[in-house]
Amino acid sequence: MKKTLLLVGTLFLVFSCKKEATKEDIVSYASTITQDELKEHLFTYASDEFEGRDTGEPGQKKAVEYLKKEYEALGIAPVIEGNYFQNVPLNVVQTPTVDISVNGKSFTYFEDFLSLTSAASGNVNVSDIVYAGYGIDDEKYSDYTDLDVKGKIVVVRSGEPQDKDGNNIISGSKDASKWSNGRQAISPKRDAAKKHGAKALFFMDKALFERYAPFFKRREESGRSSRLSLPPKKDADPEIYFFMISENMGKALVSNIMTATQPATVKTKVDMSYKSKMAPKPSENVAAIIKGSEKPEEYVIISSHLDHVGVNAKGEVFNGADDDGSGTVAILEIAEAFKKAAENGHGPKRSVIFLNVTGEEKGLLGSRYYTDYDPLVPLANTVANLNIDMIGRIDPKRKGDRNYIYLIGSDKLSTDLHNLSEAVNKEFANIELDYTYNDENDPNRFYYRSDHYNFAKNNIPIIFYFNGTHDDYHRISDTPDKINYDLLENRARLVFHTAWEVANREERVAVDKGQEKVKP
Repeated sequence: MKKTLLLVGTLFLVFSCKKEATKEDIVSYASTITQDELKEHLFTYASDEFEGRDTGEPGQKKAVEYLKKEYEALGIAPVIEGNYFQNVPLNVVQTPTVDISVNGKSFTYFEDFLSLTSAASGNVNVSDIVYAGYGIDDEKYSDYTDLDVKGKIVVVRSGEPQDKDGNNIISGSKDASKWSNGRQAISPKRDAAKKHGAKALFFMDKALFERYAPFFKRREESGRSSRLSLPPKKDADPEIYFFMISENMGKALVSNIMTATQPATVKTKVDMSYKSKMAPKPSENVAAIIKGSEKPEEYVIISSHLDHVGVNAKGEVFNGADDDGSGTVAILEIAEAFKKAAENGHGPKRSVIFLNVTGEEKGLLGSRYYTDYDPLVPLANTVANLNIDMIGRIDPKRKGDRNYIYLIGSDKLSTDLHNLSEAVNKEFANIELDYTYNDENDPNRFYYRSDHYNFAKNNIPIIFYFNGTHDDYHRISDTPDKINYDLLENRARLVFHTAWEVANREERVAVDKGQEKVKP
């Protein structure tokens, strides 16, 4: 061991779940994760036979059956007794029927507005509305200070305020914050209006509307306009009516919207009729478990998403080999390594759950159902989540320097987990841990865009393993022949070693930082 690692020697006094397991034993278990087996899995799992694994479609059903059979073959039990599947009751949300008039003038779906909600059918008729400026509600700046929007229609515009030097007030620089960063601004502005009790929100963003409207219209014309959502929770507040609108409609609602930045009540008559269209489309998470030998009621969850985006109108299959076939087959191999250890009398002290979630591509739906609706084990007893989403390729920015992995979120909640991760990597993997996308001001906001976030928002420490995007991301060219299987092997082994240490150390990783309650 290198001299620098003596400082973390105590960390590795508990390399194993039993004293009989030496460092060499653990390395031998990790060595069962091989390029050849990863490749064999992935050439099946990301083949055309699985039809792009679109959520709720036949290809996704084939995917969950494949995972079930693999866990059965390994002899790893389901979390739910007798059933590897956690049923996720999704709904297909189709384009609603919406009639909107402003001061007697009718506006048209696709031409003037788009619905971005799953709200119930209903009517809204008002004679005045509230203009809430940028629609920002942040500790550095809020348009909602002393503004009563409860039960009202709220109109907001794109962007955020700037200081005298032209810097954005929220980010403190020229960089856009989450409140003005294109589509990333949609959720924060919606959530701010809902938090303050708005009945409906009209969000004017000229660039976004001109980008989204033609896309949504083409999908409607091709019969592919639906999206998926979870049913409302019984104790949840009702969804607000939420529309993205054109500049033309924005000016009809608030005549000086292009220049006005101060919130105000505006005398504008709005009549709206909204009829939702939904139908059930169930899907499944897959969950298997190796029970802990000493602390079985504490859990480490290793996750990936099993879905991808399906087949396009031309019948071309989006195989999703990297996204997230790579993470899914990595979990199968990690599960095999843990099972091998258990068979040798070295089962983990804490229980380890292998969780393959559905609907990530539709809005993190499977993981949100798991955390927010029906946790299979208590969230309070969940020690950590290690989430794997795309670990088989190389970011073009890292070309020529391939021995890396992006880590996101390891220090957001737990300094303990971050230090553990660093130490394990130095001892076993020697992969460069790149924290580029861990920056709070990263415009990509990857921390909020994969399934780990649903655990993090519940104060469960997480690590997100990610190779970055590439030219084949979300394209039909994301195929298994392009995976770097040596990197996939090394990265999967790193996750195994990290999970091993989290599962087997004496104390659970400590949470010493608060989680900002922000939705992706």
